[in-house]
Amino acid sequence: MKLLRILSCATNRVIRRRYATNILSGKTVRIGCASGFWGDTAVAAPQLIYGGNVDFLVFDYLSEITMSLLTAAKTKVPELGFAPDFVQVAIAPFIKDIKSKGIRVISNAGGVNPLSCAAALKKVAHANDIQLKIAVVTGDELMPKKEELAKAGVVDMTSGKPFPQTIHSMNAYLGAGPIARALDLGADIVITGRCVDSAIVLGPLLHTFKWPRDDYDLLAAGSLAGHIVECGAQATGGIFTDWDKIEGWDNIGFPIVECGSNGSFVVSKPAKTGGLVSKPVVSEQLVYEIGDPTSYMLPDVTCDFSNVNITELPGHDGGAVFVSGARGTAPSDSYKVSATYASGYRATGVACVGGPRAAEKARKTAKAIIKRTSKMIKALGMEDYTAVNIQVLGSEETYGTHATPGPGPREAVLWLAVTHKQKKALEVFAREIAPAGTGMAPGMTGLAGGRPKASPVLKLFSYLYPKKDTKIDIHMDGDHVESYECPDTSYSVSPSKYTDSWTHIPNLAKGSHSYRLEELAYTRSGDKGNMCNIGVIARHPKLLPYLHNALTTDAIEKYFAHVFDDQTSGVPNVQRYELPGLDAFNFVLNNALGGGGIASLRSDPQGKAFGQMLLDFEIHDMPSIEELTN
Repeated sequence: MKLLRILSCATNRVIRRRYATNILSGKTVRIGCASGFWGDTAVAAPQLIYGGNVDFLVFDYLSEITMSLLTAAKTKVPELGFAPDFVQVAIAPFIKDIKSKGIRVISNAGGVNPLSCAAALKKVAHANDIQLKIAVVTGDELMPKKEELAKAGVVDMTSGKPFPQTIHSMNAYLGAGPIARALDLGADIVITGRCVDSAIVLGPLLHTFKWPRDDYDLLAAGSLAGHIVECGAQATGGIFTDWDKIEGWDNIGFPIVECGSNGSFVVSKPAKTGGLVSKPVVSEQLVYEIGDPTSYMLPDVTCDFSNVNITELPGHDGGAVFVSGARGTAPSDSYKVSATYASGYRATGVACVGGPRAAEKARKTAKAIIKRTSKMIKALGMEDYTAVNIQVLGSEETYGTHATPGPGPREAVLWLAVTHKQKKALEVFAREIAPAGTGMAPGMTGLAGGRPKASPVLKLFSYLYPKKDTKIDIHMDGDHVESYECPDTSYSVSPSKYTDSWTHIPNLAKGSHSYRLEELAYTRSGDKGNMCNIGVIARHPKLLPYLHNALTTDAIEKYFAHVFDDQTSGVPNVQRYELPGLDAFNFVLNNALGGGGIASLRSDPQGKAFGQMLLDFEIHDMPSIEELTN
């Protein structure tokens, strides 16, 4: 039955194509996303302001790592803690044209200090003699409740670990409701602290269409629109599997979503920009950083993206797709809270090594540095390192047992990272890397960035906090105007669609051909804490049964066996979900990132390359692709 349901979607998509060009008739709203993270390119905002014909311009800046960095900045300077690029780079140069064009702006650039962000932006407006109503949403900051939560016995929602004593930051993921309300109150610009990324798009849609807060299919559709565009150029050809087919990276277009009042929408980009909007590109973005696609939990709605359909539309410069089929149910009665806590210090040394047997030299050098410094810090009365990570980049060590055999590269990069409870120990470590260039293996040609610096290790701690106990406030031009109350929901937990006993599809035609996964599918991977997900999308529906049989949870676990670092969490290492609407699967790899984020000592702490690594997975005994797809 699963296979029939998956293959029937191809017929459904043909039917939907007939209506794609008419489905957005009536009132529509255009929203452009000009930032996918703090540090994104400055070319995006002018593209969308002058060539996007947008009603709303949104900027996403926040991640768990970014929140930690902003908290550290605010600790040192109380007026900081927001993304200054938003004020000085994204808005200031264009503020007059944003005003004259009537474009309204929404951003989570406020970080851990949204009121200071708004004050900085107000100064820019005054300097340009521009009148703007700037709203701020607060209430995500839960640090004042630290003692109360510690006494309440709060535990991590994944690991069950107790509430840490060294909490560094604590922010709830707020939803789109207060953003929509601020727009209802007349805000030209809305600045938030932590909110779910998709809320910056769902907020304007709620405001524009006045969708009922219990029409969960509409809320899921708006959330999907936000999910697709909130990572900026990733929806327009950035980091696409077929990267070699994408032109114009120097001026890659940023995404625009045009949404109708029924929740269907079209994704495109400004004309005469680089990149590509296509079904495979947008499909990759849809599966990015999700878990169970039938139960993607957000503050406003629990989304089911498993039967979403994406149809390419003709006649658009750079491509466009029509998206429909999201479904929703009631959200949880709690907010997810992302907290970080201090857990010692870390330092990372990166050095180039050249010449024959470069990888072997780098590895032996690293072990010698660790052995020497371990003795030194013990002699100073300190304990040994709490963690050590040695990687030799260029030797395919990140592939584990799948590394290409052979003599190894003649140039490599040594990645040597350590953690310790005391900063003083890492100062010893930092001093002892450069001496390896004269007293150990030959060919060490440079220490990237100079002597490494010790920095705090911040680990993630996530839990649920009741919405009813969260006070959300809306400020306008520095004054508190009202508090926002979340609507009541009749939430009930739905059973996950995950199963570890996927039925083998019998009687598939066999042949003499073997293919790498890259020839059969697209992939995209990303992180949530210490979890990585890998979306796998068939290049043709008729290839899907072969992917189904080959990419089992056991096969994926074996392929990535070298990355799993916690066998005691009580959850499977690998979970597999299906997305029939996209002819796709989503694999969730738990405890696979060495702690994830800035807690991880790995060179890829967010699993961004995992999908690329899976492209070398081989599937045997197949008919030719031509036989199957013609």
